[in-house]
Amino acid sequence: MNLQVEVVRVFTDPDGRFGNPLGIVDGRLVGERDRQRVAAELGYSETVYVDDAATGTLRIYSATGEMSFAGHPTVGAAAWLHTHGHPVDTLHVPAGPIPITRSGDLYAVRADTTWGSTWDWHELATPADVLASDPATYTAGHTFLWSWQDEPAGIIRARAFAPAMNVEEDEATGSAVTQLTAQLRRDLLVIQGAGSHLHTTWQPPTHATVGGRVVEEPPRTLTL
Repeated sequence: MNLQVEVVRVFTDPDGRFGNPLGIVDGRLVGERDRQRVAAELGYSETVYVDDAATGTLRIYSATGEMSFAGHPTVGAAAWLHTHGHPVDTLHVPAGPIPITRSGDLYAVRADTTWGSTWDWHELATPADVLASDPATYTAGHTFLWSWQDEPAGIIRARAFAPAMNVEEDEATGSAVTQLTAQLRRDLLVIQGAGSHLHTTWQPPTHATVGGRVVEEPPRTLTL
């Protein structure tokens, strides 16, 4: 069987560059026992299975298992559903309902900042220190490095390493930046990885939004 996989890049910069690739699969075509294997074969940090496009019901898988919530898959799925005739205002994932907002070309999701993976946080002195870090140094767990690029403006330079998920470096990590937003208690623009842009808003006491631009790529075909 040939499986068509839609592909988008999530959290691109304003010129459509960078962003974290996401695979989007019709959940009716892949049974639960095969979903993690398909996600691993695709090689993205996460793959979304759309179980019901009309209601925005999704499941999210990494190469190592199912995730109850993740930022870049929900933002990417929200944009893809909107542009493909399903402009839902809420996504439904195992963690709970995820409200969606759209402002121009920015799509955002609202989530509890306690959701997502547990990260080891390291604030470095300068953006240059963040950029100079070697992914090979991080061999376990989830590590998030960040530095202020412009503190008054709320701009941060960051990188994330997630070997626990078989991801040497994650280009753009939505759930992590919602957690950082809660720690710093302010809205942020996080420039992560090679140059992806993640916009957050702090919504106390327990929530934040994370959003960005989403660009479609040519679909892939995977032989099952």
